[in-house]
Amino acid sequence: MLELYYSHPALLISSAFILGLLVGSFLNVVIHRFPIMMEREYQRDFYAYFEQSPSPEVQKELAQPYNLILPHSHCPGCKKEIKPWQNIPIISYLLLRGKCSNCGTAISKRYPLVELATGILTAVVVWQLGFTWQALAGVFFTWALVALTGIDFDKQLLPDSITLPLLWAGLLINLWGVFTSLQDAVIGAIAGYLALWSVFHVFKLVTGKEGMGAGDFKILAAIGAWFGWQVLPLVILLSAAVGALAGILWTLISGRDKNLPIAFGPYLAGAAWIAMLWGEQIMGWYFRVSGLSS
Repeated sequence: MLELYYSHPALLISSAFILGLLVGSFLNVVIHRFPIMMEREYQRDFYAYFEQSPSPEVQKELAQPYNLILPHSHCPGCKKEIKPWQNIPIISYLLLRGKCSNCGTAISKRYPLVELATGILTAVVVWQLGFTWQALAGVFFTWALVALTGIDFDKQLLPDSITLPLLWAGLLINLWGVFTSLQDAVIGAIAGYLALWSVFHVFKLVTGKEGMGAGDFKILAAIGAWFGWQVLPLVILLSAAVGALAGILWTLISGRDKNLPIAFGPYLAGAAWIAMLWGEQIMGWYFRVSGLSS
């Protein structure tokens, strides 16, 4: 099997792309349902803690199973269940012309875009890292970033249920030095969390406002756990620069209120993905251009 892949790298990359498309379809479910699952869990805890009974409508809703499997995917318009052949990544969207086959309700373009993006990102990781343990770990890291990015864009939320396992996974894989030494991973986790935690509290002390959420601390801690403390300056610089530029452009183009909060997690995720694949090259280029390296 290894010889087949090494002698036919296009087969490996195309297989990774197809796998990414399939996983992207599942990540659409995660992005949509995870916040709703969390909200319902919060509601259950609230009513249990205060010993209150919800209204009959809310009680009925909370009693129904709602997770990443149930209820089965259905059209939000006519509620018709989506058949397996209507859920093939990209292809089904094109065949259905972006509409429900039953009622004609438009299907969000985000679904095929997430599938396509996940397929491309997965293929690029395998292309860059080859048939290695790094590639396998990098693919899972990429999928987690896609889920976090989608949820943060939608809800400005980075769930602990994803960020914390991602952090522990980074420390776990680096027991074997997959991306960095365990010592650098531990320092990276601590430094990543404290870096944005400090910025948050300084900003709040100066302005009286909260500049970011605690989820941002945790995702940067996870990034440090995966790739070591050395990548953190690059990730912070890239994410801050791109985030600031995107915020300015978004405000100018859409007329959006500049005081409204902007999700920062997607920019951290994008910077982390770039650093995973090209961090060393970028830092090497910077040191050469700045004259810090001979």
